[in-house]
Amino acid sequence: MVDSETEREALLAAISNVADRLTEEREYLTDLDSAIGDADHGANMDRGFEAALDRAESTDGDAAEMIKTVGTALVSAVGGASGPLYGGSIMSASAELEEGITPETTVAFAEAYLEKVRDRGDAPVGAKTMVDALVPAVHTYKKSIEADDLPPLEALRKAVDAAERGVEFTVPLRAKKGRASYLGWRSVGHQDPGATSTLLILEELLQTTEQYVDSEADGDSDARDATAPAEPAIDPDDAETENGDAVDGEGE
Repeated sequence: MVDSETEREALLAAISNVADRLTEEREYLTDLDSAIGDADHGANMDRGFEAALDRAESTDGDAAEMIKTVGTALVSAVGGASGPLYGGSIMSASAELEEGITPETTVAFAEAYLEKVRDRGDAPVGAKTMVDALVPAVHTYKKSIEADDLPPLEALRKAVDAAERGVEFTVPLRAKKGRASYLGWRSVGHQDPGATSTLLILEELLQTTEQYVDSEADGDSDARDATAPAEPAIDPDDAETENGDAVDGEGE
């Protein structure tokens, strides 16, 4: 982003796109959550991001303040443990954007958000949660920026691809915590709703970024053909929790 006005415009567009996508996918997320949860994940995410958009539109602050406002709205509008998990983590990570939106600050934000999600939910990889999508996405984005020196847009594309693989990874897993864990082995074969909504959000962030980043500044075809950072393969049958339990898709 070149100037604060363009940065604000892009952030509002991103929040709006996420809100619209979650409204469109509300029933889909509800169906996923009906199979292994409380059947309210779709409604919670839809309501939360509609509230976030309303508050963001009336915020005159910088990027950090706007994103903090999103987190605050989610905490207020989303019921149960999901509000603090999603919104509280965003609020905390927003401090990393005080210098604006740059490759460095977005990496810091992503890492801080992931750390807070894991701290709040005690969520390891392999417990059938949103973390199974977040971890590969954040690690891929960080490696693409810091080690592979890829343009931010290409790094975000690879992060979305990694999150998609993470969502697929949740299907054969047995849930370890929350309402889904009550099903035991019956939770196997179902896609985690929290990992899915995480992917939907990332897809909309990518789409918005594509609208605001000049294609020439994003690099040539060689950058687009770069190999995606490898993530360690985890056999679902061998996946173990690091701390015993983890949050379910909704953070309960």
